[in-house]
Amino acid sequence: MIDYTLVRTPRKTLAIYIRPGGLVEVRAPQRMPLREIERFLAAKEKWIAGKRALVLAREELPPDAELEAKCRKLAKEVLPAKAAAYAAQMGVNPAGVKVNGAKTRWGSCSSKGNLNFSWRVMLADEDAIDYVVVHELAHLLEMNHSPRFWAIVARHCPDYIDMRKRLRQFRNRLGTQEGEE
Repeated sequence: MIDYTLVRTPRKTLAIYIRPGGLVEVRAPQRMPLREIERFLAAKEKWIAGKRALVLAREELPPDAELEAKCRKLAKEVLPAKAAAYAAQMGVNPAGVKVNGAKTRWGSCSSKGNLNFSWRVMLADEDAIDYVVVHELAHLLEMNHSPRFWAIVARHCPDYIDMRKRLRQFRNRLGTQEGEE
């Protein structure tokens, strides 16, 4: 069985996060039985191993062409799937999801409903990536940063304020001027 840290939260679904050093964190609903959590982990064992390898690799490699290629490939697999899952929850339908090399934004949403994500977002924590996806999808409902926009984000990412802070700290560690939008 996988060694992990369990965090109980008022969420409705299970989530697995791979933290620095390859540590596995599982966030679960308050009352979910432990056997159900462990069954979920067993089913995701291959995904966890791959993600841990990527986290450990990016901790060892400087941001170079090899890392960029790995992150681009992963982004093209992960981000459309995340966008589809959150889009279904949020009742929106993006026109497309693309990966680019943007240095000044983690993601963006065009007026035509196209979502664009920098491959660099794959270097962030899993929950921060989720926040960026939710943020951009929320623009399909509110194409601004009004209180209504932030209420939509909060509904789907209750800890978005913490995620924004962590992305700013991460941006500073990267030494770039990345933003979330």
